[in-house]
Amino acid sequence: MNRKTALAAAVAAALTLGTAVVAGTQNVALASGATQSSAGFQAMSTTGRLAALDQAGKEAAATAKALGLGPDERLVAKDVLVDNDGARHVRYDRTYRGLPVLGGDLVVHRAANGKIMSTSWAHQGAITVAGVTPSLSTQDASKAAERSAKHVKQARTTNLDTSKLVVWAAAGKAPVLAYRTTVTGAGEAGANSQEAVLLDANTGAVLDSYQLEQGVSGTGNGVNVGQVTLETSQSGSGYTLTDALHGSTTVYDSNNSPQSNPAQNATTFTDTTDNWGDGTTANRESAAVDASYGLAKTWDFYKNTFNRSGIRNDGRGAPAYVHVDNQLLNAFYDDSCFCMSFGDGSSQNGNIPLTALDVSGHEMSHGVTAATANLNYSGESGGLNEATSDIFGSMVEFYANDPVNPGNYYIGEKLNMGNGYLRRMDDPTLDGSSLGCYNSNAGSVDVHYSSGIGNHFFYLTAEGTGAKTIGGLPHNGTTCNGDSFGGIGKDKAAAVWYRALTTYMTSTTDYNGARTATLQAAADLYGANSQERYIVSKAWAAVSLGTALPDPGGSTPSPSPSGSPTGNPNPGNALVNGGFEQGATGWTQSANDITNSNQQTPHGGSWYAWMMGYGSTASETLSQGNIAVPAGTPKLTFWLKVSTQETGTTPYDTLKVTVNGATVATYSNANASTGYVQKTVNLSAYAGQTVNLQFNGQEDASLATTFLVDDVKIG
Repeated sequence: MNRKTALAAAVAAALTLGTAVVAGTQNVALASGATQSSAGFQAMSTTGRLAALDQAGKEAAATAKALGLGPDERLVAKDVLVDNDGARHVRYDRTYRGLPVLGGDLVVHRAANGKIMSTSWAHQGAITVAGVTPSLSTQDASKAAERSAKHVKQARTTNLDTSKLVVWAAAGKAPVLAYRTTVTGAGEAGANSQEAVLLDANTGAVLDSYQLEQGVSGTGNGVNVGQVTLETSQSGSGYTLTDALHGSTTVYDSNNSPQSNPAQNATTFTDTTDNWGDGTTANRESAAVDASYGLAKTWDFYKNTFNRSGIRNDGRGAPAYVHVDNQLLNAFYDDSCFCMSFGDGSSQNGNIPLTALDVSGHEMSHGVTAATANLNYSGESGGLNEATSDIFGSMVEFYANDPVNPGNYYIGEKLNMGNGYLRRMDDPTLDGSSLGCYNSNAGSVDVHYSSGIGNHFFYLTAEGTGAKTIGGLPHNGTTCNGDSFGGIGKDKAAAVWYRALTTYMTSTTDYNGARTATLQAAADLYGANSQERYIVSKAWAAVSLGTALPDPGGSTPSPSPSGSPTGNPNPGNALVNGGFEQGATGWTQSANDITNSNQQTPHGGSWYAWMMGYGSTASETLSQGNIAVPAGTPKLTFWLKVSTQETGTTPYDTLKVTVNGATVATYSNANASTGYVQKTVNLSAYAGQTVNLQFNGQEDASLATTFLVDDVKIG
């Protein structure tokens, strides 16, 4: 909430003294205090995370000794997650005589008292190699990589390609000294596709190879997100597409720079009116609108669902480039530049940019994977990497609750592919290439196709079997073993996958390892004898991985309706989480309005929605969809507190309440009060209907007004 906390004291002073002068603009962190995510982790401020990483670094040497690592090995702290009960999960990378160990990562699980309880290994135990002096030179390695590349044609080494000495520790194989060399050539992503080739540094034998562009590609028509609200920044007399509320994520015009260096000719988008694009490809801003909106929604999904602040959980946004290369029918995340690139499509799809909402969610999720498990982009690990991005790309669609692009389990359905989608999670085999059932050859299949196993598992866990319509599209949960069962709901399924990814998976995790990780995550979240864990096991068995656990008995978990938030814990209230005590659960917010900050006071409990309060031109929305309004004479009630720097009765700053887009009530600075006041709106016109409720805040260019909303109910 940019500026809000800085202005809060000034607004309070204005109410007391009649005037207030606010100097400067700053981002002030919300009051500390751990909040819970649906994946079982505490929220950490940037300072708290750095302190946890510093502690993990100080423990590294003792940890390495406790784990039995050799004298030439060192642990480097990468990430720390803290459970609600204080238990820590510390992710380390490994080095050997100063060289990075690919496949050497591990996660140390510590109890709240610091005791090591268990460890998740990419490569079990200590690592030794005969020596770190290679027989091959870097030039030899580059030439060998050019000859050995199999994902790109006419491979060559450019000034952007590298050849680095590493230790390669693939799961189940003896570690060897190796070169990780990149080459450039013609591939799926165009003329400048990149491939990584792993070579034995002594013999030159190829150990592994994989493409570097992790993205969505295909033929068809793209689509933009339509009319949306964007977070931008003012620069002099104009504006830029820099989103200060989401880690200062900036969208640039790549100006057709090569995909190997999207920043080469990049320029900043600027506008004097803060009105961007016109919905056509003739206007270069239109694709940037899509990207900015999609990345903001993805950030909000991770923040409000898992308390994750950006890709690396450090509050920093990654730059994004649109109009990359020429005739590029692809979008991809590149961890080496910590950036995302979006092509303009090609003649095959009418040159429509690949900037759909689920594409943005997919690409940013590749960054989250790189920052956590860092799943290798080859073999079964690569399939899991792609599945993770498909899973969370779909969850971003559900989270955004955009009527133009409703949530569903089709991947790339807005790209107008020949069959209507790029991939389907309910039955991956329908695209003619993807795997829907596990088999021993899964590791040799293209990662975009082996991802079908993970996608299929997730769909069955969330939705169960059988035919249904989700987001206006037909779905049919098929199985490989003829079983039938109900799902646990997409929100619980996503919590299980996220916890498994961030806590138990490592770079070499395969599908069997993913089964183990998700079963453990389900046990952590819902209990070892829970129905949720049982359904997870049934879903894996349904894609030919393992057998189902014994039925623990009890009722099957009640999944949330597809496309709607988690089930309603408040009897008599058609809204989910109307009092905000579950954080953002059930709500979609354009800014981080739902808070437990002690800089304002809730009406009841600890959480409330803090809208507006910027003191400059701004807008915010807070909404919930798929609300089943009861029959009879239903009404909307909520508690509202308005504090303002404005004077008089002219409505300069407003809060409008809309139902299905129609305004049903308006409040403004003229409604200022010293405390909360209950508001009531008659909803008889919507009795028996399914509706979308939205609070729309709007401020003019000066003097702040804050609207606090709490205890919202429809009944």
